[in-house]
Amino acid sequence: MFYKNQLINKIIKYGKLCGEKNYSPGYSGNISARYKNDNMLITTSGSSNGYLTKKHIVLTDFDGNSLETGKKPSSEKLLHAGIYKLRPEFNFIIHVHAPYLSSFASAGKDLMQPVMAENVFYFGGIPLAEYALPSTMQLVENTVKYFDKYDAVLMANHGFVVGSKTIEDAYMKLELAESYAQVVLNTEILGGAKFLTEDEAKKILDMR
Repeated sequence: MFYKNQLINKIIKYGKLCGEKNYSPGYSGNISARYKNDNMLITTSGSSNGYLTKKHIVLTDFDGNSLETGKKPSSEKLLHAGIYKLRPEFNFIIHVHAPYLSSFASAGKDLMQPVMAENVFYFGGIPLAEYALPSTMQLVENTVKYFDKYDAVLMANHGFVVGSKTIEDAYMKLELAESYAQVVLNTEILGGAKFLTEDEAKKILDMR
């Protein structure tokens, strides 16, 4: 169990990394941490992941209500809450608009095909959630349902969201997914990716 300030510092640290890697340009994206089971610490509305300070983190309940006067949580607060409710083992969620992942999301293409062994092992696949207006319950419903089987999801015409028990793991999976999207895109230049067979993919999944 982390103390509140420890969680805030982790959000700031990994938000900065997201900014440095251009995973979260400008005002895009948001990060959260589960706090005492039924609350969360989440970045404030209009904040930038790459330039977070303590004033940009707000304590919020799972109904999306701010528990700190004068601080407004991210407009995607209910998306984070919905994922936490479905996946009680998740303690951290990162939502970003990383360029390569967002390119696939905006082209209406998922990353489910088994192209690289590492990605089959860590993700199984990265599905694409149907488009809905940002900050709406429809977006929450369209996206959260995929977390029943997957830890990371592309959001059509929007971005990417990943959750994990630790923020370190969530961030590493973000790095891995963005690199994977770039590799898959590059294979198109070379005539298209050669997919692993169903049997090869199953053997990788069995190693988990």
